[in-house]
Amino acid sequence: MAKQNPASTPKGGPSFEEAISNLEAIVEAMEHDQLPLGELVEHYEKGTTLLNTCESLLKEAKSRIELITLRNQTEIGLETDTDPAHIPGPASAARPAADPDDDDDIRLF
Repeated sequence: MAKQNPASTPKGGPSFEEAISNLEAIVEAMEHDQLPLGELVEHYEKGTTLLNTCESLLKEAKSRIELITLRNQTEIGLETDTDPAHIPGPASAARPAADPDDDDDIRLF
């Protein structure tokens, strides 16, 4: 059996995909069905809970991606620091000489 990622279902709640699907169904019902006020309020409350779940899952996913990216950058940085050829010099040394015909080029550095 595949191990489920704890980030996908916080505290036994729905996965992101399930929460989005349920939220879309609630919005659809609220927009197109003629519901009594009490049911509209219940739908709104459920929708708010699902929205908070989605936001929490997205925030956690973003943090994990940032951590993975930082870890990868650190690993790459450690590898290049050991090679003196990869250590950047002054900014002016890294820049190519200005070419008067390249006025329309975009330069990143």
